[in-house]
Amino acid sequence: MHILLVADGRSAITAGWLRMLRRLDIRVSLVSTFPCDPPEGADLVSVLPVAFSSLAGGQVRIKSNSAINQEEIHWKRRVIGAFRPAFLTVRAWMAPLTLRKYQSQFTSILSDLQPDMVHALRIPFEGMLASLTPKDIPLLVSIWGNDLTLHARTSPFMASHTRKALRRADGLLADAYRDERLAKQWGLREDAPTLVVPGNGGLDLKRVKEVTKGKELPFDLPADRPLVINPRGFRPGSVHQDTFFRSIPLVLEKVPQAFFICTAMQGQPEAEKWVEKLGIQDHVLLLPYLPQGQLWQVYSQSKVYVSLSSHDGTPNTFLEALACGCFPVVGDIESLREWLRDGKNGLLVDPMDPHQAADAVIQALTDEALLASARQKNFAMIKQRVDVDLVGHQVNEFLINFQ
Repeated sequence: MHILLVADGRSAITAGWLRMLRRLDIRVSLVSTFPCDPPEGADLVSVLPVAFSSLAGGQVRIKSNSAINQEEIHWKRRVIGAFRPAFLTVRAWMAPLTLRKYQSQFTSILSDLQPDMVHALRIPFEGMLASLTPKDIPLLVSIWGNDLTLHARTSPFMASHTRKALRRADGLLADAYRDERLAKQWGLREDAPTLVVPGNGGLDLKRVKEVTKGKELPFDLPADRPLVINPRGFRPGSVHQDTFFRSIPLVLEKVPQAFFICTAMQGQPEAEKWVEKLGIQDHVLLLPYLPQGQLWQVYSQSKVYVSLSSHDGTPNTFLEALACGCFPVVGDIESLREWLRDGKNGLLVDPMDPHQAADAVIQALTDEALLASARQKNFAMIKQRVDVDLVGHQVNEFLINFQ
């Protein structure tokens, strides 16, 4: 089987899918929507930087050994961070219009490769580009958690191209049953085959265990303080980091030794302003984007994972944190209620209420019995639903029947 994957070639999610597909002995070619080095496990066919992707930042770590390049990257991130909301508004209106520019290149690639199927790893903007796939080639589309609840509603153009992508799709992969239902409301035909599996292609639990044992991090974490990790970075309209930062002083009133680790926030003006404004410099560490292995190591040393989102499917950081033993405090949204029972194996809160968030973190940091019980339940759940071999088997069966 030969799949043409349309995805962000830099992304850890793409890397996870490539690892899983290699296990299935499936040949993969890649059209990346961001400039990237050729990833392991795929032939990089082309880079088609739709939707101003070279300016969009993104939630991945950029690799560079050059001090000059690192300084340039740091400067660009500060500028993007300062103007992110305005940029995203403009992007929602203008980016769909860039797709036409790449239509002939994409269809030419398809004509040359003749893949057995095309798989777009999310709707904006990979699925929108892949909707140009001729009808004689099956198109599989994956949905990310905020594709339909947030991005599709940001402009009439985003709504129109979302519907076009789903009407063209011959099948759908989602990481939440909610999105399976919503996709049909947005145009996916009723008889289209669907599968609900983790968006990262599953977790290699043996690899997680190996990575989190006995390796040193390139930065120091306080050994005698309970650690709370927030790895979500800035996602305007989706993840409410203002609520998170405003909850920290409330937590410190009851648990003054608590220490908060914020990855993907180093050099971000909004994070720096909140830390300075609230006077919490001694209780917060702002880190850059971390490679997946380092992030897992931080999870394994942390007690609590916090993600205060109002638009999400099943975040990969959430699954990875549970696999590493973190207790989840997350936004009370439908997709996460598919995984958690409030007060049993996690705590669900109003993602815009800092007092609720603080109370949940305090409970998690002070109730050792709850943490121990949840850790056991969550790892069993991860093993039953997220293990890469299990997910690979489900995906393989789906692809065989999908062709």
